[in-house]
Amino acid sequence: MNDNTAGPTAEPIEPSAPAEFGLVQVWWGDGKGKTTAALGMATRAIGHGYRVHLLQFMKGGTGTVEDVRGEYNAIAALPGFSYENAGHYGWHGFMDGSDDDEHAARAKGALERAHEILAASGNVDLSQPLDADGPPEDGVNMLVIDEILYAANRDLIDPDDVVELIEAKPDDVELVLTGGHEPPEYVFEHADLVTEVGKVKHPLDAGHPARKGTEF
Repeated sequence: MNDNTAGPTAEPIEPSAPAEFGLVQVWWGDGKGKTTAALGMATRAIGHGYRVHLLQFMKGGTGTVEDVRGEYNAIAALPGFSYENAGHYGWHGFMDGSDDDEHAARAKGALERAHEILAASGNVDLSQPLDADGPPEDGVNMLVIDEILYAANRDLIDPDDVVELIEAKPDDVELVLTGGHEPPEYVFEHADLVTEVGKVKHPLDAGHPARKGTEF
């Protein structure tokens, strides 16, 4: 029997171009794990040398969540993976005292930013390797837009804006949309993958707060 307890030796990551990217993925539901799944997939893409950007419409949860969370530190350590948070560190309508108009303004700003990144990606040859340390303005192979569906559910942006974003996507960019507890039926016909993350049980229901290292 082979002893694989140490795992394979890591090879240096060289920027490369994905041969089969270009689909639209939707991750929604009332269960924990939507962002976690998207980040796990993004990490896999990074491991193959692809260029990934995470754009968060809102994130942070309760007031106990630190402004800089564990996922940001992990992303910063991975060449080719970049991120930005365009919204509040806090949820709209959930233990957050910020103004609705400000939430809406930030969400619209995030939408404009997503269009900028996709437009930049359409102006480069994504069949060629990208600079692993380049900013998203240089183009990306995968764009993860975290909590955009939640923003649409909360009327911070119009669902038609999400569809318009999908239609603006370059053919070879993988677009991943997450968030929301309500079915985002407006994107179902435009998506290639739709996954509902359903809750069976959650520690929050028993009064347990978000935990460092699992939720942030």
